[in-house]
Amino acid sequence: MLKLEFDRGTILVHGDQATIEDLELPGCAFDHRVALCRAPARYYRDIVTRLTEVYIPFEDEARSFGKLDLALQVDRTPFPYQQEAIDAWWQAKGRGIIVLPTGSGKTFVAQLAMMRARRNTLIIVPTIDLMQQWYGVLSAQFDTEVGLIGGGYFEVKPISVSTYDSAYIHMERLGNRYGMVIFDECHHLPGPSYLMTADLTLAPYRLGLTATLEREDGGEEKLVDAVGPTVYRQEIKSLAGEYLADYETIKISVRLSPEEREQYQASREIYRAFLSQHRISMASSHGWVRFLTMTSRSDAGRKAFMAYRTQKTISQGSTAKMRVLKRLLSQHRQDRMLIFTSDNETVYRISRRFLMPAITHQTKVKERHALLSGFNAGDYPFLVTSRVLNEGIDVPAANVAVILSGSGSVREHVQRLGRILRRAKDKHAILYELVAERTGEEYVSTRRRQHNAYR
Repeated sequence: MLKLEFDRGTILVHGDQATIEDLELPGCAFDHRVALCRAPARYYRDIVTRLTEVYIPFEDEARSFGKLDLALQVDRTPFPYQQEAIDAWWQAKGRGIIVLPTGSGKTFVAQLAMMRARRNTLIIVPTIDLMQQWYGVLSAQFDTEVGLIGGGYFEVKPISVSTYDSAYIHMERLGNRYGMVIFDECHHLPGPSYLMTADLTLAPYRLGLTATLEREDGGEEKLVDAVGPTVYRQEIKSLAGEYLADYETIKISVRLSPEEREQYQASREIYRAFLSQHRISMASSHGWVRFLTMTSRSDAGRKAFMAYRTQKTISQGSTAKMRVLKRLLSQHRQDRMLIFTSDNETVYRISRRFLMPAITHQTKVKERHALLSGFNAGDYPFLVTSRVLNEGIDVPAANVAVILSGSGSVREHVQRLGRILRRAKDKHAILYELVAERTGEEYVSTRRRQHNAYR
């Protein structure tokens, strides 16, 4: 009889090795160090299926997860698209990716999946904030203790929430403890380290959740083997008005002052001349790295880098933008507004000038929680941030967003729109995008609006 054993993120197959090699078990290769066939843990389900199909008896000592009897504490009926998503995932044998817009209830979809699979479940998230958010939701919805792995915690429970960083560190030990793994914001998974977390777990059931699947490096293709194919997808446009808030996007072009224009042009010319001299294309995947490398090698390079910073600072935080922002703050003083920038310096400048709370990566966890709670409660009508609120944070009260500056990333732009789309009675969301005329921002704006949510 064959025996399956979990060993540090892999499956060891004990028994007659000649017979095992003849079976051509998925992912298996002979490991001369232990004289056994070994496979990455993610092949566990395929190996079990193969042995069952050919009627080979085996002893399964690999898995140590059990069944869970889960029921929601609060009775809630899924929206039609949520039910369709779960049905599609289940028909795909409990493996695959569900793509739904921010605010459409992906966390609830995950809970429905957990009740279908009924296995010990590990939820993996990108940030400490999201880990705490999932912990609160799951603790309220299920009558069971929820563990935390990350942020100073190591509590391994039948249902646990971990950050990607902590899962990567501990998965060699935890990979057989969970029959289901949920990868929240799964577009993070194709990173070189994080992808190993999917290889090191034998979880037969896998669910990926994201609002923005596509990556600029095309890495989403790696998710098919790690998690499964995309089994269900809905876009913002198809859910807006009925399941998400109705919304509009308004692009406002602003002009630089004569002094700003002169300084911008001078800095831009120095920056562009350096790129041309060293044949650097910022459109290429390695353009930015090459630019940084070359600018560090000479005084001319350092001057070019400072010129780059200067022209970016002028276009992203111009006097005209501040004037328009002041008007929008007055116009929407009865609303709940999020203001996004691309850098912390502008965040703090806006915070001081307009006396509003700010959140950056430097904001401590407790302070961030207090500010978000105050914003949702209406204590703070406005909140300014850089990039830390792009993803995953729940701010249901927000109905207006102002993009003062940002990257050319489609994902970032869609995520920022998603922050204001949480459905509420009579809610109409507005996203303002402020763009400096005749600057590099015009190209950036065109690039990041390449999504059907903006068409």
